[in-house]
Amino acid sequence: MAELATIARPYAEALYKASANDVAGASVWLDELAAIAAHPQLLQLAGNPNVRADQVFGVFEGVAKSKLPDAARNFLGAVIDNGRLSALPEIANQFRALKNAQSGSSDATVFSAFPMDAAALADVSAVLEKRFGRKLNLSVELQPGLIGGIRVVVGDEVLDTSVKARLEQMKLALTS
Repeated sequence: MAELATIARPYAEALYKASANDVAGASVWLDELAAIAAHPQLLQLAGNPNVRADQVFGVFEGVAKSKLPDAARNFLGAVIDNGRLSALPEIANQFRALKNAQSGSSDATVFSAFPMDAAALADVSAVLEKRFGRKLNLSVELQPGLIGGIRVVVGDEVLDTSVKARLEQMKLALTS
């Protein structure tokens, strides 16, 4: 995947510089475009030599939840015209990394066995920010296999307080 990261980097950096006045807004529409571009059927459509770039662009506009701003339309047009649609999710990841570096925060994924309400997420967020020493942008994913507790991934750091992890630790202790 290093090749994809290499392709995505100039796009992410250029978009970051161009959207310096509204990085948060650009992040929202870029994440939406990346989610659309991640669908294999769309990539297959875009790769078809009989499909024109404006038709692919029209699919994006039709699928997008809201009307794309001019900056999004221009950026998407450049990505499609250059045949870099498959790199769009990686462009969004690198853009988010640049945004986080500027604000001194990190993205964190909380894997939970059960849905978390806003109050519980706020409590977890406060504890995790203290533990990791920086502001965290939390996203929650359900993972019933954890049985209970949570597993948190911040970059390459993992904090696993799930019941599943504790059972594995007990199993190792008993079998060794």
